Amino acid sequence: MDNLGQTITSEFSQEVQREFRTPEFEEFNGKPDSLFFNDGQRRIDFVLVYEDESRKESNKKGSNEKQRRKRQVYESNLICDGLQLEATRSVLDDKLVFVKVHAPWEVLCTYAELMHIKLPLKPNDLKTQFSALDGFNWLTKVLKVDETLIKPEQEFFTAPFEKNRMNDFYIHDRDTFFNPATRSRIVHFILSRVTYQVRDNINKFGINKLVSSGIYKAAFPLHDCNFGHQSEDPTCPSERYLLYREWAHPRSIYKKQPLDLIRKYYGEKIGIYFAWLGYYTQMLLLAAVVGVACFLYGYFHQDNCTWSKEVCHPEIGGKIIMCPQCDRLCPFWKLNITCESSKKLCIFDSFGTLVFAVFMGVWVTLFLEFWKRRQAELEYEWDTVELQQEEQARPEYEARCNHVVINEITQEEERVPFTTCGKCIRIALCASAVFFWILLIIASVIGIIVYRLSVFIVFSAQLPKHFNGTDPIQKYLTPQTATSITASIISFIIIMILNTIYEKVAIMITNFELPRTQTDYENSLTMKMFLFQFVNYYSSCFYIAFFKGKFVGYPGDPVYWLGKYRNEECDPGGCLLELTTQLTIIMGGKAIWNNIQEVLFPWIMNLIGRYHTVSGSEQITPRWDQDYHLQPIGKLGLFYEYLEMIIQFGFVTLFVASFPLAPLLALVNNILEIRVDAWKLTTQYRRMVPEKAQDIGAWQPIMQGLAIMAVVTNAMIIAFTSDMIPRLVYYWSFSVPPYGDHAHYTMDGYINNTLSVFNVVDFKNKSRGNPYSGLGNHTTCRYRDFRYPPGHPQEYKHNIYYWHVIAAKLAFIIVMEHIIYSVKFFISYAIPDVSKRTKSKIKREKYLTQKLLHENHLKDVTKSMGTLAEKMLEAAVENHSRPKVE
Repeated sequence: MDNLGQTITSEFSQEVQREFRTPEFEEFNGKPDSLFFNDGQRRIDFVLVYEDESRKESNKKGSNEKQRRKRQVYESNLICDGLQLEATRSVLDDKLVFVKVHAPWEVLCTYAELMHIKLPLKPNDLKTQFSALDGFNWLTKVLKVDETLIKPEQEFFTAPFEKNRMNDFYIHDRDTFFNPATRSRIVHFILSRVTYQVRDNINKFGINKLVSSGIYKAAFPLHDCNFGHQSEDPTCPSERYLLYREWAHPRSIYKKQPLDLIRKYYGEKIGIYFAWLGYYTQMLLLAAVVGVACFLYGYFHQDNCTWSKEVCHPEIGGKIIMCPQCDRLCPFWKLNITCESSKKLCIFDSFGTLVFAVFMGVWVTLFLEFWKRRQAELEYEWDTVELQQEEQARPEYEARCNHVVINEITQEEERVPFTTCGKCIRIALCASAVFFWILLIIASVIGIIVYRLSVFIVFSAQLPKHFNGTDPIQKYLTPQTATSITASIISFIIIMILNTIYEKVAIMITNFELPRTQTDYENSLTMKMFLFQFVNYYSSCFYIAFFKGKFVGYPGDPVYWLGKYRNEECDPGGCLLELTTQLTIIMGGKAIWNNIQEVLFPWIMNLIGRYHTVSGSEQITPRWDQDYHLQPIGKLGLFYEYLEMIIQFGFVTLFVASFPLAPLLALVNNILEIRVDAWKLTTQYRRMVPEKAQDIGAWQPIMQGLAIMAVVTNAMIIAFTSDMIPRLVYYWSFSVPPYGDHAHYTMDGYINNTLSVFNVVDFKNKSRGNPYSGLGNHTTCRYRDFRYPPGHPQEYKHNIYYWHVIAAKLAFIIVMEHIIYSVKFFISYAIPDVSKRTKSKIKREKYLTQKLLHENHLKDVTKSMGTLAEKMLEAAVENHSRPKVE
């Protein structure tokens, strides 16, 4: 199978040398919706587009002649391989030539058997079992697509096609036995493996290479009609129009997706993506409801937040003088200037946050397990349970097979692109390149941190000069807030720039690595891109959540970063609010940018294309001309759509404890994303080559890895980023004797308890070169930490409260992780990947299919035996009746 391209070459190279067999030129028949050759009989399965060199205004005659000869060889080989071609000039641009490709019946049958394509045996007469919810269908009728337009597909028993058992298959009409998607897939398989040049015993073949080198401008299957109206041909099902009306149109945003029609028109690979995205969006609805409930709980209980009241109280927070947070320029400041941020923090740093974090740990497991069951159902319904198509080597791989090695299994010679040593060198170089780019991202994160440290000094020195203490804007625009917002925006811009550059680099690295099959190629690129995107998008969030404010020392002996910059400190309430701000800006900005880009870019490009090509408003344009001026889908298809959603899935799961509204933002984005993607595919892009797929590929284990990691990150966010554990320790231990002065459990005095005292005189003794001038009349200041006060035998050392809090945080992480992991593993064990009902259906259909094939085989054998017996009987009778000659 891997040497199919070489086989085709060897079969037809001599034929090509004898004569070129090129397609005849035909005039356009004037039917804009026609999907057939000019004879009206042969269906167009694929279209190749090139620019006629004889009509190009170019001085590169030698280059043009080489391109023309390669194209002639290629088209001649296509004809020798059984395909039928017909050429037509464009009605919009006479330099463009469209080569229409048709695969006759014999070619379709040959390659259907070669590709192990499953085709109908007989209608499926298994009775559908009704569920208990079917009685409530009237409730969801309004959400369903119009079944008078999109009728349910007839189900069949299927089996891999074999030419010698053709009578077993349900061939009602040869023209419709292979549907358009299957025909296009077979033709593309041939186009990708036919040779166009042999140089130094190296075969060069494949339509992808011809398109990338400019010999052909494009290669694509045709849409069946215009998306805005039905085809004039009464035999055309107008599936593109139906998809636009019931799926891609804005007024259908509330309707369920017509997955069967999507799969029929675009193939299983596209269908499984939209099925997954739709299921993910449905599951987000539950997470969004719980997240909004937790947010509202925090919002309505923020007035009961005792520690926030103490921060805002003029007699408590107004009299607490905080130590400067940087050297030389930063002033002393009063705690109550963080009043507004402390109120906002009460919304997110509440008991609801803990509940929601535990809920999301369970939710993500439920989503993944139920998706596996749904995926198994689709495998049965779409007949990909036993996908027997042996994946072929990529043409790019086959073209580089120059080395002969002995196969360890078959002990036969086979060609490979490089030796074992060469493969190791390539892997090492690719890994080094990926590592270099990850280091580059880390360097950009370090740059953002340096920006934070530098600009915080400026904001701390300048904002108090421009706003007096009573100015309302100072309540909201604190130095910490200004630093956080500007750093988040800059971080988002850098992320998008690096993302654009690395996409091209990752493709170059993967092409150099030269994976054998398309699945290997996509998996390799997936891991590279996701690893990069993981560091790119999440690194700033990890820094804020787990590093900022954790290693700062104390005012008299601060920790300096890179030996120069003093480490950042969090607000008195912690870094949780800043993490929320970072998530909101990156997640919201990414969603807005992606949707604008996905809508505007193809629409503007198509608009420009139509402006330059259409010469008259009454021009009758054939289907192939219209489709050519749409945007190509790209080599990687839906790769970027998956990547976008998986990055969002990471935001929803990894850091959801800091932002309960993340599932709601994701839900709104995904509802729009489904329809935007549908609109793009249906109206702005050429039709994709249909591909088979059983599942979502490498994205499934990536999601499972994120789900496991999310338990740890959310537990650590609650323990180390939020202030929940210190508050609980104070409430249950340090608010009452022997540590506290209150008679009962209370949060009163919490702020005073969590702020340590520092003697201003110690600045001169321990800081760098008397950094603070003009210290005023303050003799002491406060800072966020749990340390002994000046004058204590262990002054500025961590006190007993600090060790209680650390022990409580570690205990919380261990308990939360074990509880959630136990629940996750129990759910995974209790919910089978394939439901019992689906297993029974698969076994039943397999049994009936084998029985049907066996019965048909017995009938053929019996019929053959009967025919043979009749012939023998006739021969015996003839011999008996013949007179004897003496």
